[in-house]
Amino acid sequence: MWRWLTKGRRSAGAPPTGASALAAGLANYRVERLMGKGAASQVFLAQDLRDGRWVALKVLELGSGPASAEWHDALERFRREATVLHELDHPGIVAVLDAGPSERGAWMAMEAVGGCDLTRYTRPARLLPPPLVARLGARLAEALAYAHRRGVVHRDVKPANVLVDWTKDVVKLSDFGLARSTEHTQTRSGITLGSPDYMAPEQLAGGIAGPAADVYGLGATLFELLAGRRPHQADNLGELLRAVATAPAPPLAQLRPELDRALCDAVMPLLAKDLTQRPSDAAAVAAQLWNVANRTAAAATTP
Repeated sequence: MWRWLTKGRRSAGAPPTGASALAAGLANYRVERLMGKGAASQVFLAQDLRDGRWVALKVLELGSGPASAEWHDALERFRREATVLHELDHPGIVAVLDAGPSERGAWMAMEAVGGCDLTRYTRPARLLPPPLVARLGARLAEALAYAHRRGVVHRDVKPANVLVDWTKDVVKLSDFGLARSTEHTQTRSGITLGSPDYMAPEQLAGGIAGPAADVYGLGATLFELLAGRRPHQADNLGELLRAVATAPAPPLAQLRPELDRALCDAVMPLLAKDLTQRPSDAAAVAAQLWNVANRTAAAATTP
């Protein structure tokens, strides 16, 4: 049974259900406006009436029909995301403050992060300066290293799951709905969940996704931020899966010859097909990216 999360710690009692769950949980929040929506969930900017704090209130609504296997899978992923995030405390990871079940779904209150996600900076006309991409990558790698040390693998690292607020120098990894420490997440029909463009070959093949899979997702994200395209492009899902499994990503140095060679050398190994040839220590990846970012910054200020 899913236990409630409360401010600072989880309660020991069993969760209320139905109307009492709504009264005990969602009634504590005043919704200001819709911030975004997915297939089954919506995210609202809301204010906690208990302390006035602004939060991002994510609400999962699974409809009023009979509870199906997919219904239970979606609820379990939502519960896992709330539980995992509640137990992680890192400046580079979105924090969950409160969560619980509702009559036909669930909800969680997360810290509100201003700004946007990184998808807008994957377009060729809006690419970020390469030294900034290196710094972003280093900070994300540090957040992943923290999660990995606590036995958590994100398994869905991609630009849409990275929130940035330039005015406050905030970079945060979000959406841990697929996170696990062992095994791989599949729907009951056997289809692997996640975004194939950013998933490691072993993950797409149904194998166990460990820290090296997150490193691949980070590599695919940095590649897209630098090149303005994803590592593999295909006309359909089948071709994409074959490309991810067998075709090497085009070298960044060829796509953008002006890029610093050290930055290319830091990103390309993250996309290695063989996980034994791919870095799995996110902390070491962070250190290398910081070195690149600092060296590039120093070179830019040298007269």
